[in-house]
Amino acid sequence: MGSERPAQGRDRATLVRSLELLWQGRGPRGRGPKPGLSLERVVTAAITLADREGLGALSMRRVAAELGVGTMSLYRYVPGKAELLNLMLDHVSAPPEPPAESGPPDDRPAAPDAWRGKLEHIGWGTYRLYQDHPWLLQINSSRPLLGPNALLGFNVAVAALAGTGLNGREKVGVIMTLDAYVTGMARHFELLRQANEESDITEEEFWEIQGPAIEAALTGEEFTQVMTLEEDSFADSPEQITEFGLTRVLDGIAAFVAARRAERPESPDADPGAASCR
Repeated sequence: MGSERPAQGRDRATLVRSLELLWQGRGPRGRGPKPGLSLERVVTAAITLADREGLGALSMRRVAAELGVGTMSLYRYVPGKAELLNLMLDHVSAPPEPPAESGPPDDRPAAPDAWRGKLEHIGWGTYRLYQDHPWLLQINSSRPLLGPNALLGFNVAVAALAGTGLNGREKVGVIMTLDAYVTGMARHFELLRQANEESDITEEEFWEIQGPAIEAALTGEEFTQVMTLEEDSFADSPEQITEFGLTRVLDGIAAFVAARRAERPESPDADPGAASCR
């Protein structure tokens, strides 16, 4: 992964072609489409290839081989690799399915703090998205192309904050904070997985090699706080560590929402039942 950031084809022509495919239609380009082939199948095959072998393996030729067709057949559906990558990004960007108990019974207003469970669900959905498609972490998505799925995911996140009393800028700030935390944790553990996979020594051997040097260092007076840590201080799993931080992030957002509700009791975004529930 490192500093590799594949080009996403952000030139004007590529953007226009990508948006046309995302929003205006997914039919073949020109005459003579391959029987049984579709843009959906092309994109799905490309994602399968990237999931299995990484983004470095992605090419029109390899995707065609995945589908068992000639490379030129793909160009009837997508102009090139840059547009294909944009379509792949949007394809996997659909928001996670809502939890089974996503709404209040009997059409009653949602609880004033219902936003927290929704954001937690979104956070874990994002974390699992990177687990399922680690190649996403290689892409510079700071200027995302808003296709149908990406825009729907953003809409779901904004809707989760309805009734909090936050204004638009604050909602965007909350969404970006949550996404930055989850993405950072996913990237950390994906890099760790890669390091273990690419190294000729195991994780246990890696720390065993460092053991004597660390033990010698801890006999001095410089690292007394490290010596106070319990033996199980690093025993948590990646999911436990991620959950710990996610809970703290949501705690901070909850305090912010409570402060804003107190300052803006008549906010048009405030939940009608929030005042009586505080």
